[in-house]
Amino acid sequence: MISETFYELLTFLHILLFVYWLGGDLGVFYSSNFVIRSDLSNETRLNAAKIMLDLDLIPRICMTLMLTVGGALAHYLGFPHKELQWYGILALGPFWVTIVLLIHFKEGTDFGHKLAKFDYYFRCFMVVAILGSVAWAISENRFPGAPWLNAKLVIFAFLIFCGIMIRRHLPAFVAGLKKMAAGETMTDEDNASMKSGLARARVWVWSIWAGVFIEALIGVVKPGNTFPLAF
Repeated sequence: MISETFYELLTFLHILLFVYWLGGDLGVFYSSNFVIRSDLSNETRLNAAKIMLDLDLIPRICMTLMLTVGGALAHYLGFPHKELQWYGILALGPFWVTIVLLIHFKEGTDFGHKLAKFDYYFRCFMVVAILGSVAWAISENRFPGAPWLNAKLVIFAFLIFCGIMIRRHLPAFVAGLKKMAAGETMTDEDNASMKSGLARARVWVWSIWAGVFIEALIGVVKPGNTFPLAF
């Protein structure tokens, strides 16, 4: 058992991750509107893109830390993990954050490209791993009296999946950015392609917002909970 103060600090961090995840995403969404405006100069659009990409680092960091913080909360609520699983949960956050930071600061380099590719497949792996862990937890009845924990994990896997789908719809948008950065003239076709790619990606962005909202609601309401919480 840990002190109530430490548990409250973990809870506070968990809330902050949700707040900055959604808040940062809103900033990215808003700034992306200026990137696709063909009536603005390339310089203005590129500046908006830089703001967008810098802001995007915040929700990505929050997302990569969420499983570690959430796993620690569950552990200290009375749902302890097996030793290897516990070490894996503790290491996941720092490892994933490091990858995300390196991708951001090594953008445009061969190393950054390779890391981004690794991160893409790692996220695919995480979706499968999380869903597999939920199936195992249900079969082993690991969270008796707390079905909401499994629900939150399933939704989190969906949030990662949404991020994967966003990446799949952004090549045209990124291609337009590269063309502007090279100083080339954007055609009507280029601008239309950027808008179309971003529009398709936004469907998954909205899905992330909905998922984060539901995650927070479940965490507060804890539907179906019959487990006596530690604090």
